[in-house]
Amino acid sequence: MLPSHGRFSYSPITERPEFTWPGGKRLAVYVAVCVEHFTYGEGGLGLSYSPGIPHPNTYNWAWREYGNRVGGWRVLDLLASHDVAPTVLVNSSCYGHCPQLLEAFAGAGAEIVGHGRTNSELQNGLEETAERALIVEVRDAIIAAGSGTPQGWMSPGANPSSSTEDILAEEGFTYTLDWPLDDQPTWLSTRGGPLLSVPYPQEVNDVPMVALHHGTGPAFEEMVVDNFDELLDQSAEQCLVYGIVIHTFIVGQPFRLRRFRNALDHMLARSDDLWITTPGAIAEYWRESVQPPADAQ
Repeated sequence: MLPSHGRFSYSPITERPEFTWPGGKRLAVYVAVCVEHFTYGEGGLGLSYSPGIPHPNTYNWAWREYGNRVGGWRVLDLLASHDVAPTVLVNSSCYGHCPQLLEAFAGAGAEIVGHGRTNSELQNGLEETAERALIVEVRDAIIAAGSGTPQGWMSPGANPSSSTEDILAEEGFTYTLDWPLDDQPTWLSTRGGPLLSVPYPQEVNDVPMVALHHGTGPAFEEMVVDNFDELLDQSAEQCLVYGIVIHTFIVGQPFRLRRFRNALDHMLARSDDLWITTPGAIAEYWRESVQPPADAQ
């Protein structure tokens, strides 16, 4: 046998318990918006439209800052106009950097998910004590901002450590978005008891599609629509989750925002068939409907 994470056992999608989302809906849909802040002149650059340029990389920093100054507001307006409550994956440093944007998202009924202090640092590689301090700091910053106690976590760079899930469960989180492995929630085994993995899109996500694979705005629209149509068809057989991830500095660019609007219009034309929700609501409903297996107790 190969080395294993020990978090869950293999489970084919064809051997799952039957259940139905609230209101008899078959497909749960959520839109996650990443609101991020990067250090200037130091730390990791992550994605770069100007690779090879040393610090200070003003061009790369300013590209992301467009999302906080402009793109995030445009995305918020779009989702509000379509009555879609966003899920905001937030770097806690944004509470000090662009608090008006986060206040506006909270006012629109957003669910806030912890997403590290800044995407300039990765928690994988930290000593466990330091990682716990980071997670607690982010949780407490969200609470202090009046956004409630966060239930969900998404690691910066989608790069958790081998201890992240244990720490999350021990510190009161109920779900993670770090495991893009399924179209239904998955129970994870941790030192602190069962923790849910809520489906998170590895590909219907503007970072890999646009920034890494150089997909165009129309191609991203087509991806969002095709994935929706196929999952809606598949959900006739079993209830599923469809998550879409966008970043304020990527889809928040005007030419991409227009295409994303088209995709939203297409999906919401079938709103009677959808549970338009947040990952936190998905996790809560799953906990009430599907008990964790013995190996996750």
